[in-house]
Amino acid sequence: MLEVRNLTKKFGAFAAVRDVSLQVKPGETFALLGPNGSGKTTTLKCSVGLVTPTFGQVLINGMDVEKGGREVRRLFSYLPQRVAFSENLTAREILEFYCRLRKLPTERVAKALERSNFDGFADRLVSQFSGGMVQRLGIAVAFLPDAPLLMLDEPTISLDPEGAVKLKELIASLKREGRTIVFSSHVLSEVEQLADRVAILVGGRLVAVESVEDLRQARASRSRLHIRLVNPEQKFVVAALSAGAAAARLEGRTLVLASRPEARLPLLGTLESAGAVIEGFVTEEPSLEEIYLRYMHERNPAGGTAGDSSVRARETKAG
Repeated sequence: MLEVRNLTKKFGAFAAVRDVSLQVKPGETFALLGPNGSGKTTTLKCSVGLVTPTFGQVLINGMDVEKGGREVRRLFSYLPQRVAFSENLTAREILEFYCRLRKLPTERVAKALERSNFDGFADRLVSQFSGGMVQRLGIAVAFLPDAPLLMLDEPTISLDPEGAVKLKELIASLKREGRTIVFSSHVLSEVEQLADRVAILVGGRLVAVESVEDLRQARASRSRLHIRLVNPEQKFVVAALSAGAAAARLEGRTLVLASRPEARLPLLGTLESAGAVIEGFVTEEPSLEEIYLRYMHERNPAGGTAGDSSVRARETKAG
């Protein structure tokens, strides 16, 4: 559906994106994950034709985005990270304007308002909207056409918790309809909930393309269970390792274990059966930055520039 080939975008001497290649399959929900300034927005803007690549190209259904004109533009809808609308119009009037602009039937306005959870705000002026409501209006505009490909740049930004939940439910329903969805985020839990595969961008470079399951496993492998013991003994380290812990060590009265999340409760039961008196426990999860650094180190253990050949090999294997 979407293919990015050797994409590089420079702004003067600064390279915002450097030699990024990836493929998104029809019907897939694909996330661009990375810290601020990693190149996510620039990649999306190049993918919808708002920014011209310095090198490389972007194809949608085999058509070059730069050269495809209206024929390729009708295949996608785009939600920018920051949206702005005339404050002297209502949400309904703005949606009707975009329907005329895209030659869509105005009957779609009601559905877009319902999907975006406006709840009585449709006929209020935009000047009365909070930042979250303006973002909801941008989402409604993006979802007006029945485009097979949706590209969303940080779609939950500015949304309150309820709005974020509603949007995630909407994305899940569109996925069930067979839409292809590409979205950017710096929130790991959001990506794990919604995406099938993830491209990790750091410093404008693609450092990994992974399935969400592989990403979860990578996260789990770096999480730790800290168990405070009344009676710390070395035999509990042996018991934990025998029960499937990936690693175990005693730090004073604390037993530190590495294990899969689903194995934690059985491990606690095993330790109690071995005679451990547990005072309390806490889970330490790796930060997103630690995960980025892990991928960068794995792709380039020598410490030079992360190469793309291994990424492309993994991507080809993933399909």
